[in-house]
Formats: sequence, C-alpha cells, structure tokens
Amino acid sequence: MDIEIQIKTLPNQPGVYQYYDKNDKILYVGKAKNLKKRVASYFNKTQENGKTRVLVKKIATIKHIVVDTETDALLLENNLIKKYQPRYNVMLKDDKTYPWICIKKERFPRVFLTRNVIKDGSEYYGPYTSVRTAKALLDLIKELYQLRSCMFDLSEKNVETGKYKVCLDFHIGNCKGACEGLQEEEDYINDITAIRNIIKGNFKESIKTFETLMMRFAAEMEFEEAQKIKEKIDLLANYQAKSTVVNPSITNVDVFSIVSDESYSYVNFFKISNGAIIQSHTTEIKKKLDETDKDLLELAIIEIRQRFNSQSTEIYVPFTVEVGDNIKVTVPKLGDKKRIVDLSLRNAKYYRQEQFKQIKIVDPDRHVNRIMAQMQKDLRLSEEPRHIECFDNSNIQGTNPVAACVVFKDGKPSKKDYRHFNIKTVDGPDDFASMEEVVFRRYKRLQDEEEPLPQLIVIDGGKGQLSSALKSLDVLGLRNKIAIIGIAKRLEEIYYPGDSVPLYLDKKSETLKIIQQLRNEAHRFGITHHRNKRSKSAITNELEEISGIGKQTVVSLLKHFKSAKRVSEASFEDLEKVVGKSKAKRIIDYYKK
Repeated sequence: MDIEIQIKTLPNQPGVYQYYDKNDKILYVGKAKNLKKRVASYFNKTQENGKTRVLVKKIATIKHIVVDTETDALLLENNLIKKYQPRYNVMLKDDKTYPWICIKKERFPRVFLTRNVIKDGSEYYGPYTSVRTAKALLDLIKELYQLRSCMFDLSEKNVETGKYKVCLDFHIGNCKGACEGLQEEEDYINDITAIRNIIKGNFKESIKTFETLMMRFAAEMEFEEAQKIKEKIDLLANYQAKSTVVNPSITNVDVFSIVSDESYSYVNFFKISNGAIIQSHTTEIKKKLDETDKDLLELAIIEIRQRFNSQSTEIYVPFTVEVGDNIKVTVPKLGDKKRIVDLSLRNAKYYRQEQFKQIKIVDPDRHVNRIMAQMQKDLRLSEEPRHIECFDNSNIQGTNPVAACVVFKDGKPSKKDYRHFNIKTVDGPDDFASMEEVVFRRYKRLQDEEEPLPQLIVIDGGKGQLSSALKSLDVLGLRNKIAIIGIAKRLEEIYYPGDSVPLYLDKKSETLKIIQQLRNEAHRFGITHHRNKRSKSAITNELEEISGIGKQTVVSLLKHFKSAKRVSEASFEDLEKVVGKSKAKRIIDYYKK
C-alpha cells in the first residue's frame, strides 16, 4: 500500500507507530500525542539529519497501536524498543546484573545480598549500582544488629523440638540464638523494622532507639554496654553524614539530568531519601537520529525507573519532560532542590569526561570522530574540519616581518606541514597586507601543486585580518570552497565573513580549546622563526659594521668560524688564512676598541 494512503488512514489519537522496511523488518518505534501529525511530519519536510533521510527512504509499511494516554504511549514505546531493538532507536544498553539487599520472607528473616530477585514475597531493596555501597550498608547493619546467617528452617516446631544447635556466630556475639529459642521473634522483628528504615535512608528512628537504650544502660551503671551502644550510634551518624547532601526534608524523590554532544548523551540518576543519595547511576546513550535531549531524557527516565524499581511519585529534572500524569515533575530554580539537580548534572559531566579519557586510549578513532562532529556543529560548518590551517603574523617593533602557518589534522598538530613565510611585498608593520600576502602564497602553491585544501582556515585576529585573508581567497576563486573564521584575542570572539556579530563558544568547550591550541601554536611557531631571523640579522649587522668588510666576506667568516663570537676571539693568523692580511687587521682593530 502507498505510504500516503497509510498516513491518511492514521487516527488523530495518542499511540505508538512502527516503521517496517520492504522485507517487513522493523526499523523504528516512536510515540506520539497525535499519530497522524507525527508520522506525516517525517514525510512532509526535507529532513536535515542524514540518518533520518535514510530511514524515511527505507520505510515501506507503517503500523500503529492506539492507546488512551500519552503515558501509556511512553511505556508501550519503551517496551517495544526493548523487545524488538529496532536499528534506528536508541537503547539504554546495560548488561550488568546489579545486587539487591533481600529481607527474606521467613520466620526470623535473614538479610543478605543477592543478584537474583525471586517473587516469593521477600522484600528486595535496590538494585545498587555499586557493589561496594551495598556491602558497606550490609556491613553497617551487621555491626548494629545481631542477625542470624544460617539457612535453617526456624519454624516453631523445629525450635521447640531442639532440632538445631547454636553455632559459632552465637558464641562470638553475632547472633542471639534464635535457633534454640534464645531470642523472641518479636525482638528479632523489631530489629528487622529498624533495618528496613536504615536501608530506606531513614536513620532517625534507629538513632533514637539506640540513644534511649544507651541512657538506660548508663543509668544502671552498665557502662561497658552503654559504650557499645554509643559506638553503634557513632557508626550510624558517620554513615548518614557521608550520605546526606541536601535538606533532609527532601525524601522519596528521583533526580535526572542529561549532557550531550553530537553523537552521545549521558543521563545521571539519583534516588534521594531523607536528604541522602541512596542510589546513583549514569548511563551512556548513542544517538541514532536527531533525537533531542528532551526525547532522550524521557526515554531514560521510564527505562531507569523500571530498571531500578523506583516507586517515587516525584522527579527533579533540569527542564520540563512528559513522563505521565502519575509522576510529579519539578524543575527547580533555586535552593536545595536546584543544588541537587546541579550535582546530578556535574556527575553526568564527570562520567562523560571519564568516558572520553578511556575512549581516547581504547578507541582513538571514535574520540577523533566525536570531536570532529562537535566542531562541525559548534562552528556551523558544512563538513567536518579534518584539516585545519591557522595563520599568525609576527613583527616586533616593525622589524623582520614574518608569518606562520600551522596545520592540524584530525584535531592534532601535523608539524611536518607547518610553514614559515618571510613577508616580501609589504614594507613596514602592516598586519592586514601581510595576511593577504601569506594566504595568497599558501593557497596559490597548494593549487599549483594540486595538494589537498583544508576544510577550515583560522585567522589569528579580528574582522580586519579576516577581510584581508578573504581578498586572497577571492582572487584564487576559493571563496565558499574553504570555510574561514577569525579569532580575536581579547574575548575569544569567533568572526565569520560578512557577519558583524561574533560567535562566543563555551569557554570549556573542546572546540574552543582546539582553536586556542591552533592559535597558540601558530604564535609560538611564528615567534620562534622571528627570533631566529632577528638573531641572524644582528650577527650579520655586527660584522658588516666593520669598515672594509662586505657581505661576501661576512659569509666566508661565518662559514669558517661558525659564529660572530668566534670571529671576535680568532687570532690574526687564523683570520689572515680566511680573509687575507688587510681584512684580518681591520677585524682585529675593530674588536680591540
């Protein structure tokens, strides 16, 4: 059936649409408030994103499922993506099995760590993304409460008949001997209730209970027991202090944030209970089409809440998202709530930086591809700037004007391609004319030698230098064939041809860092050449100042003695051998003054 006819028959209802290719293979699953409008938008306009254009060309069949609400559409979309794993959908990949803390459904419940969730009525808390955190919490619980670790069936009948005997745990004080009826079930259940609160992040009740117990022991002069209880209070307080990051009134809340570049997004998740972060997780999402941060965050929120079994009724996010009517969405503007969202964002950024460092070592190609794609986007270029050239003029007090051209390939210096230029057609310190000359000479030569041209030229300077460079590109017929920008030093403004308003890049962006590195390298390379040229000039001038000594004689002297200093220290006999008796005497007389 023709695609246009399929679109016309779609309802104006919320739901999920599925795209299939000619072989009936699923390509993409999406959600929509209005199925007809959303699907039609793929075909009514020219898609800017190349991958989206490819997707649209492959679509042969459109199927849909109508649902009652947008929330249902969001949940159904997530389930279908996980089930079919379509090629053009993003996936929150995570093959890890995270640990849970289990309170077993049994008489005298055991508390232990497990990776297998069994639906037998037991209570499971987690999952914990950090095994270390889960073990630390479990160790804390074991320090505070004397729980059994055995797997005996402690039914009333088995305990009464004396089926089991106490083990080593009882003798060293880690268990109260419930297996022999030495501990009442009610006493044990009270401990389990306290443990349940601690796992949820509520330490208040446990601290209060221990404080009452400590005071009672102290009043009865049982100071050794009171000290043991005080140590337990200190343990709890110390653990809570490490966890608390915001106002304790913030409880049972999920926090989400996202940072993105051209190819990947990173979503951070916090679970907050009683002002403490009791869970934290960051996941990486590879972009497939032109997904917005809003689209990706909505998908991530649904998936992460399912994965971590979250029952929170409120979420904090950096911008408005649509995740269903049963979840309150808060976008904090200030105060403790804003600080916790900022903290989540910082964690996402740190995770991203760590990934970059690892990728740089493990997969350098992906690292380069990501930076090139980001530079293309940031600088509004038509193609990735794989080959960049940067020009800088150097003249100090108007002497020995020179220019430098440095070359970066795939974001790194290509030193073998660096070039120096001695200014030939300009008299005096004229930066604009000098820039015009070197840009012309550089690209005239590349054209003549049929060498590859760069995708981007960076001019160290503002609008004046940029205009001068453009004149040369116009003469060579390269205008609009090579992208060109100027970078002004003062505020790091990026100037474009014909645009009086500069672009300001984020001071921490990798794009700006690479441009600054280019500019600094061009400056260093140019200054080095300028310094060398001035030094040679100074040496030559010193020898030429000697009356009766011409340029050819200076060349002969330097070729033999290697430096002006050695000429000044040479004996009459040595000088005579090189330049003759008369000139040797002139040199000796000059340096005796």
